[in-house]
Amino acid sequence: MKRLLTYLKPHKWVMTTATLLVLFIIVVELYRPIIIGDAIDDYINGYYSPYTVTTEDGTGAVAYKDIYLTRETSATSDISGDADIYYQLVLYNDNYYMAENLSAEECESLKDATSDVISQYIKNDAHALSHDELRELRHYDFIGILYAAGLYLLMLLLGFVLNAVDTWMLQKMGQKIIYRMREEVFSHIHSLSLNFFNITPVGKLVTRVSNDTEAVNELFTTILVKLFKNIVKIIGYAVVMISIDARMAGISFLLLPVVAVLTFLFRFLSRKAYQITRTKITELNTFLSEHISGMKLIQIFAREEEKYQEFEKKSGELFAANWREVMTFAIFRPAIYFVSVLAMILVIGTGSASVLSGTLSLGTLFIFITYISSFFEPIQELAEQFGTLQSSLASAEKIFSILDEKPEIVNPSHPLDVTIRGRIEFKNVWFAYDKTADGEYNYILKDVSFVIEPGEKVAFVGATGAGKSSILNLIGRYFDIQKGEILIDGVNIKDIDTDVLRGAIGQVQQDVFIFTGDIKSNISLSNENISLEEIKRAAKIVNADSFIQKMPGGYDEPVTERGSTLSAGQRQLLSFARTLAYNPSILVLDEATANIDTETESIITEALEKLMEGRTTIMVAHRLSTIQHADKIIVMHHGQIEESGTHQELLGQDGIYRKLYDLQLVEA
Repeated sequence: MKRLLTYLKPHKWVMTTATLLVLFIIVVELYRPIIIGDAIDDYINGYYSPYTVTTEDGTGAVAYKDIYLTRETSATSDISGDADIYYQLVLYNDNYYMAENLSAEECESLKDATSDVISQYIKNDAHALSHDELRELRHYDFIGILYAAGLYLLMLLLGFVLNAVDTWMLQKMGQKIIYRMREEVFSHIHSLSLNFFNITPVGKLVTRVSNDTEAVNELFTTILVKLFKNIVKIIGYAVVMISIDARMAGISFLLLPVVAVLTFLFRFLSRKAYQITRTKITELNTFLSEHISGMKLIQIFAREEEKYQEFEKKSGELFAANWREVMTFAIFRPAIYFVSVLAMILVIGTGSASVLSGTLSLGTLFIFITYISSFFEPIQELAEQFGTLQSSLASAEKIFSILDEKPEIVNPSHPLDVTIRGRIEFKNVWFAYDKTADGEYNYILKDVSFVIEPGEKVAFVGATGAGKSSILNLIGRYFDIQKGEILIDGVNIKDIDTDVLRGAIGQVQQDVFIFTGDIKSNISLSNENISLEEIKRAAKIVNADSFIQKMPGGYDEPVTERGSTLSAGQRQLLSFARTLAYNPSILVLDEATANIDTETESIITEALEKLMEGRTTIMVAHRLSTIQHADKIIVMHHGQIEESGTHQELLGQDGIYRKLYDLQLVEA
C-alpha cells in the first residue's frame, strides 16, 4: 500500500480536493433527513403549537374571527408562559377545532390528552374550523413545508453535483495513474533480459499489463475514497444520532457486535476468494496464450479434444473460484440486511412507544428510522471494499513482482563513446545459461578465444548444442559471460551502451517474427527515421521487392500476427530487408537460409553477397554449402573451438569438418 500511494504524489491536490468534496457530500447526506424531521415537527404537526393574540402587523399574524393570532413557540418546546391567554388547535375525529381562552397549563395538558379529555374541551369551549379558516391559521405551516421541500431539493441537487465532480476527478486521476503504471510495466518488461522471457509465460505478462492494472485502477478511483467516505459516514451517523437522542442511539447500536462478527468473517472469506480467483485468471490467460500460439501444432497432431478437456478443467477451476466469491457476497449482503431490519424493528418499536408517551417527537423518530436504514449500508460497503482492496493489493503485488525483476544486462553508468567498425574479439570466454543442482555453472562455452577482423566473413559450424548460437547471443550482449572478455573494436562490450551496440548489429534468425501491420512497417519496425525509399531499396537488394509488388497493396499490404499469410521464404526475405534497412556494421546470420528452398536460396545468394560487402559477417549454418565462401570457418565441439581455417584448409585437416562435409555430400 505504501508503494501504491507513491503514485498519488503527482495528484495530491486532486486527492485533497476529492477528500474535501466527500466531507461535503456526507454533510449533505446527513442533513437531508433532519430537514424532513424538522418539517414534520414544526409544520406538519404544527397544530400542537399554541397561538397568542397579537396585532394586525405583528410577526406571523393570522386572522381569526375578529382578532389576530401568532404562533407562540415550536411544537417541540415548552410554552414560555409570558401570555395569559392561549388558543390551541385540536385534531379530533379528522376535524380541526380551535380551543379558545386557555391557560398555559391547559395547553400543555392538551398535547398529551386522551380522546375523552379532548372531546370535553370541544364540547365546552372549541370552535369547529372551516377549510378557509384552517388554511389561514396554518398559512405559515404551508410556507414552511414548501421551504423544507425546496431546501431538500437543493440538497439533492447539491449532492448530485458534488458526487458528479468527485467521481469525474477520481476517474480522471485513476486513469492517469493506471496509464502511467501500464507504461512503466511495459517499459520495464522491455528492459528485462532474454533469460527472463525464457522462463516466464507470455500469458502471465499479458495478465500483469492488462488485468492487474485494471484491478489497481479500482483502488485509486473507488476504494480509497469510498473507504474514507464510509468510515466518516458511520462516525457521522453515530455522532448525530447520539446528539439527537442518546437513548435511541443506544438502542440502534445494540446489533453492532453482530455486524462486526459478520464483517470479520466476510473479510477473511472474501480475501481468500479474491486470491484464488486472480491466480486462476492468470493460469487461464497463460494457457490461452500458449495454445492459441501453438494452434497449428495442436491441429497437426489432432490434439484438439485433449486440449479442450484441459481448457475445460482450467475454466471449471476459474468458475469454481468465481462461484465461491459470488456465494461469499450472496451470504454476507442478506445477513447484513437482516440485521439492519432487526435494528429497524427495534427503533420503530421503542421510538413509537416514546412518541405515544410524549418523550420523543414524530420528526425525531423519522430521522432515526432514516438514519438506521442508512447506517448499515456503509458498514456493508466497507466490508465489501476491504475485499476489493485485498484484490487490488494482490494485483499490485503481482505487478510489483514484475517491476522488481532486475535486468541481468545493466547498461554502464558512463558508457564509452565508440563508433563500431566491426572488429570482434573473444578472450578466454566462459559462459553458462544456468547452474547445476550443486550450484556449479553448467558451461556452454569453455575458454573460447578468437578474433574477427572488420569486414571479415566468419562461419561457425558444429553439432547441435556445440555453442554456436550462444556466441551470436553474446556478441549482442543478450547474456553476460561468467569469465573472460568480449571486445568490439578493442572496447569491452560491458562499457558500450547496449542500444549503440545492438544498433550496430543486424541479426537474421531462423525463426522470423512478423508483427501485425503492413509490409513497410515490418521492414522499418515503425522507425520514422527510415524512409519509404530506403525500405524499397532494401527490399530490392534482397529481391523481396519481386513478391511485394505482386501483392494488391504493395508495401501497404496488411499482414497478420506472425505473418501467417506469408510463406516461410517470404518472411525470411522480409527479415533480410529489415536488417539491411538498419544498415548495421556487423551482420549476424543464424541459420538464415534454413527455411528457404533451393530456388529462393539461389535468388538471395547474390543479395547476401551485396549485404555482406564492407560488413563484419558472422554465420551459423548446418548446410556447409552456404558457408564455403567464408574467410574463416570455426568448428565448435562441446563448447570449445576444435578447428579453424578456410573451407579448403579444413578439408585438408581431415577432422570434424571433413566428416561433416562428407556426411552431407553422401546425403546429397
